[in-house]
Amino acid sequence: MATRRTFSGEFKREAVRLVRERGVTIAQAARDLDLHENVLRKWVREQAGDPEHAFPGQGQMKPEQAEIARLKKEVAKLRMERDILKKAAAYFAKEST
Repeated sequence: MATRRTFSGEFKREAVRLVRERGVTIAQAARDLDLHENVLRKWVREQAGDPEHAFPGQGQMKPEQAEIARLKKEVAKLRMERDILKKAAAYFAKEST
């Protein structure tokens, strides 16, 4: 079974620059870099869609993804606090009767 190759963000940026700035076709650049055309095409699209945050690297998130993760943690914490308060209210309501 073949192992999956990984490429650095700098390699991806340089490959995209080869296509966009130097005018090399995607097919030719892919052959020169020993990549599949679809991989290079995806990199070009990703760079065009969000040039500032394209190719963040392993373990790094785009700012929007980091905000979503932070908000999910906060929602989980608030739900836990709500459930504790519900149980406490039910406990004290039962004790007072």
